[in-house]
Amino acid sequence: MSYPLGTVSAGRAWPMGASLTDDGVNFAVFSAHASGIELCLYSDDGRREVARLPLIAREGDIWHIHVSGLQAGQLYGYRASGAYQPDQGLRFNAHKLLLDPYARGLAGRMRWSDAVMGYKVGSGRADQSFDSRDSAFAVPKSVVVDPSFAWGRDARPQVPMAETVIYEAHVKALTKQHPDIPPSLRGTYAGLAHPVMIEHYRRLGVTTIELLPVQAFVDERFLVAKGLSNHWGYNTIGFFAPEPRYGGANPLREMQAMVKALHAAGLEVVMDVVYNHSGEGDEWGPTLSFRGLDNQSYYRLAEGGRRYVNDTGTGNTLDLTQPAVLRLVMDSLRYWVEQVHIDGFRFDLATVLGREQSGFDPQGGFFDALRQDPVLAGVKLIAEPWDIGPGGYQLGRYPQPFAEWNDRYRDGVRRFWRGDAGLAPELSRRLLGSADVFDHDRRAATASVNFITSHDGFTLHDLVSYSVKRNLANGEDNRDGHSDNHSDNMGEEGPTQDPSILAARDLRKRNMLATLFLSQGTPMLLAGDELGHSQAGNNNAYAQDNPLTWITWPGDAALTRFVARLTALRRKHPVLRQARFLHGHARADGLAEVIWRRADGTLPAGEFWHDPAFRCLGLEVRMAAAGPEADDTLYLVFNSGGAVDLTLPETAPAWRLELSSADPEAAVSGPLTRLTMPAHSVFVFAPCPIGETL
Repeated sequence: MSYPLGTVSAGRAWPMGASLTDDGVNFAVFSAHASGIELCLYSDDGRREVARLPLIAREGDIWHIHVSGLQAGQLYGYRASGAYQPDQGLRFNAHKLLLDPYARGLAGRMRWSDAVMGYKVGSGRADQSFDSRDSAFAVPKSVVVDPSFAWGRDARPQVPMAETVIYEAHVKALTKQHPDIPPSLRGTYAGLAHPVMIEHYRRLGVTTIELLPVQAFVDERFLVAKGLSNHWGYNTIGFFAPEPRYGGANPLREMQAMVKALHAAGLEVVMDVVYNHSGEGDEWGPTLSFRGLDNQSYYRLAEGGRRYVNDTGTGNTLDLTQPAVLRLVMDSLRYWVEQVHIDGFRFDLATVLGREQSGFDPQGGFFDALRQDPVLAGVKLIAEPWDIGPGGYQLGRYPQPFAEWNDRYRDGVRRFWRGDAGLAPELSRRLLGSADVFDHDRRAATASVNFITSHDGFTLHDLVSYSVKRNLANGEDNRDGHSDNHSDNMGEEGPTQDPSILAARDLRKRNMLATLFLSQGTPMLLAGDELGHSQAGNNNAYAQDNPLTWITWPGDAALTRFVARLTALRRKHPVLRQARFLHGHARADGLAEVIWRRADGTLPAGEFWHDPAFRCLGLEVRMAAAGPEADDTLYLVFNSGGAVDLTLPETAPAWRLELSSADPEAAVSGPLTRLTMPAHSVFVFAPCPIGETL
């Protein structure tokens, strides 16, 4: 059979999606329950359908076709026929143009219209009604993409977890207001890898850029109606396609160039990925892709099939117990590693991915598939270990080699520095990699991803400037976002000109940052915290794509220098980044790897740990493992109370002060055996070199 665009043949069931061949394009798409699928080809501007071709070849549940003469850049979509019986989980509607789940690129933006709904909006039969309007005018088109790229000698930095310092960043927000980046590149993939940004990353001392979602996503209708957008991007609709709004004519090529430039500077790139749900929402949402191709297979459906299981809080939950859906996710991960050279993934609401029919299972199908895959071996895997489903909080239960966001670290450190009583025992556990959570099944201390702030919540500056959230700009009457932030305005809510309050806020920020980088585990810094970025008290700025979230440069230069000093200290001292958990065991030299001390140098007795007034905690820490770095030793002091007289440990003849949060620009000083420590501060001491005496 011949069409003006070329000869049509059966093609192949593999690879999935649209793949270039020597003489055209092969298309393969999954549907177990459709009665028919059509391929729709579009003009270059996406406005005109130029051909509609039935996929008559089927291998199992994979429908496929080959069309000769097509090239990269061709726009296309699918229409799927079948039963429309929502009460049985079937929602086929051939009037709706569908995105290819494997599309490597998307063209055009979503135009919200009732036509994208499979049902008639306002009908008395609700979502069981049927809408026959064509949705093609309102939805993006899938794009045939050539993924080839001149990688040259690109090599992944493969930074060991023990040396990793994560920098969580939003592609647009990070550079949108940077004055030294050309305006056309601000807020783009290219802007993120601009030389001035690479210089900043390297000066800061971070090793790994963790990007908020960059897989193609859609803005929810309720946000668009309020003039807002899904700024964070946790509403994915294309698991293989780079988000077009951060790129130009060829977003994939631009993202590949970004990764290559960052790799050349020794920096890793980790993607925040959202495989727990899609942007189609619940039964009241649009029919854009998965729902129209095979609703029963892609989603977890509640009893009866009409409603969706909502373990994610977004309306739907992808069903990774279905082989085709698991395959989609695994193919997507491999694609980003092989074609974009991504160095790792942070899995949003990861409990969903490990939830089998019987509940969360660390040995479940997704985890098994992931850990045996040779393409994914060696890339970083980071879990957000919770969702809102049953048994959703699973901190510490993920299998090796996963690392996990540790919210207990976040809350414990915040509360200690806020001055909450009785927090010394909690801080001691968090400083040593949260062994109470992670020390099992041969996991490493680096499994704990330690953070004070992340994209979700207050920025560091707002954490010390606001006691209550201020989210009115989101249009939800301040009901959204967490209300319990363990924050403190230090005496005045919001901006102030009071120099004493400003100084106290700056000190509190330095104390929390120092704690972060002096803790065992893997530190994560929120982009902009080093610059003093504020979101005016908004702790749920997911819909704020505007100067509220766009980082202001150059920001707080002194704070940036302090962070750089902390990362340099961490690089210099392997004792701060040990893979083994420390439990105070004696070493061969008779000294314990961990010794806790009071301000006067004595060991805190059991009852002292439970004294609410115990606010000055000393930690003498050594290397647990033998080797060339075994002599590395530091004495760390965390004082959330008033000024105290310190007596330094007698395990060294004398000590030198390497860092003080109270005097962040001070040079190394010593030798010392006693000194007064200011209120609310962090000190770092190292033994004086041999020959340096009092």
